[in-house]
Amino acid sequence: MEYFGVLAGLLYLLLEIKQHRAMWVVGVISSLVYVYVFFVSKVYASMGLNMYNVLISVYGFWQWSLQRRRPDGEVVSRGTVVYRHIGLKTAAVVLSIIGLIYFLIYYVLKVHTDSPVPDVDALVTSISIVATWMLARRIIEHWIFWIMADALSVYMYYTLALYPTMLLYLCYTALAFAGYYMWKKKGVKTDDNAL
Repeated sequence: MEYFGVLAGLLYLLLEIKQHRAMWVVGVISSLVYVYVFFVSKVYASMGLNMYNVLISVYGFWQWSLQRRRPDGEVVSRGTVVYRHIGLKTAAVVLSIIGLIYFLIYYVLKVHTDSPVPDVDALVTSISIVATWMLARRIIEHWIFWIMADALSVYMYYTLALYPTMLLYLCYTALAFAGYYMWKKKGVKTDDNAL
């Protein structure tokens, strides 16, 4: 199951870089596989994150199905990469939400579970929840959050001896850099605000 999840996860990321909305369907499949893998491994926050990913994938698919426009109002074709930037106010809210989610998840994991990595699992999960929402809204800075979450995940899965998943997240980290570069270089900035 873990190997299948790795393959589905790589396909998801490649579709994300190209902004192909089929990524959301692949994301549902990959997330369901990892709900099982993380449950067996006692990585409960990451398991919960994947349950969240199933739901946010529906929202993302809907958001990515809407018409997109250039700053001049012209409709952008489906094959064009579009993005928006996060504002300072939204960035402050996002960081506050990450902190709040982290403390809530950490408390639950530390007090109510047998998680071997409650601190890292809570941090990865809190960053990932917000980064996925940012992706659904096409906020380019989501790539920066993914770089942080993916790098932390490499460490976490190494300590848990989930080596195929660790390699997947090592690829995710490298591809997040590539994704940011591609969106920035080939993308079209939209005129709508992040929130």
